[in-house]
Amino acid sequence: MSGSNDEIRDTGDEIRGTAGGTAPVPLSVLDLVTVGEGSTAADAVRTAVGIARTAERRGFHRYWVAEHHSMPGVASSSPAVLLAHIAAHTASIRLGSGGVMLPNHAPLVIAEQFGTLEAMAPGRVDLGLGRAPGTDGATAAALRRTERLHEGADEFPQQLAELTRFLDDDFPDGHPYARIHAVPGPVQATAPGGVQSPHRPPLWLLGSSGFSARLAGSLGLPFAFAHHFSAANTVPALDLYRASFRPSDVLSEPYALIGVAALAADDEREAKRQVMTGALSMLRLRTGRPGLVPSPEEAAAYPFDERERDFVDSWLGNVIHGTPDAVRQGLNDLAKRTGADELMITANAHGGPARLRSYELIADAYDLPQG
Repeated sequence: MSGSNDEIRDTGDEIRGTAGGTAPVPLSVLDLVTVGEGSTAADAVRTAVGIARTAERRGFHRYWVAEHHSMPGVASSSPAVLLAHIAAHTASIRLGSGGVMLPNHAPLVIAEQFGTLEAMAPGRVDLGLGRAPGTDGATAAALRRTERLHEGADEFPQQLAELTRFLDDDFPDGHPYARIHAVPGPVQATAPGGVQSPHRPPLWLLGSSGFSARLAGSLGLPFAFAHHFSAANTVPALDLYRASFRPSDVLSEPYALIGVAALAADDEREAKRQVMTGALSMLRLRTGRPGLVPSPEEAAAYPFDERERDFVDSWLGNVIHGTPDAVRQGLNDLAKRTGADELMITANAHGGPARLRSYELIADAYDLPQG
């Protein structure tokens, strides 16, 4: 593992970041670990390592991956496995899930996975949780071994409470799980001769509507909103989160980040050329034709009909793209309009070089340090 992780890194407030350079709020990275046409999942993972290391070097606050399934163009079906690999190639940046889809998994399994990650990268692991399947209904049924998908989402608060008790090892006496322990975890400190940090990854709730916003607020947890694919709901959800917020041992006041689709290039034409690949990929996904991320050439040559063009124009309306100055202004305006405490940037493009270049250009635009 790169760097020394023998002790918990002194991060101060693990949730609240510090804005670097001239950025209005802390900047972070959401990596979908996309697979473009002509490349492999191995290529995508190598790019993910490069993005994480670039983000660390340039002072981005955190790097998250998100759970998706049955999508050929997204290689992030196993966040815990990816994060273990990224942890071995980084030393200081916060790493996390944005998110793990809790209804897809037994809470004990998640507690064990992220307890293991905490042992690998002490003090820099976030556990972000969502209640959506991260895929279509049939795939969700295969993952969960049940057709009760709606009930699974409705049971999210109970699943969250169970996961929290496994992480804290504090089921009450008489509970069916009182003698079951997530390992690595706090129980190791109670064994004869045991020395185990009581620290565990902070929990985040993710959402694209009001349900998780209200729940995160009522529990006093940090909240991450998927602005990059649910822009119309961003301000209402953040308002609901803040209105619902109750101080907790975790947070004394609300803290919300938003995922933002943004891509910078050396000129506006190249930026548009690159983001069209993500737009076409999303069009195919939304129309039941998921595949690898198309090349810029294929996207440029694609014969969009009127309905498809309307979809693409609407989608691109929520993707901040252009020159570094234009992207910086767009991010500044979004931060001001939403009041978000942190911006988590995801780059939509076919190839790794364009995505890496974008993060470098955004860092330069904000005068982030050259680590």
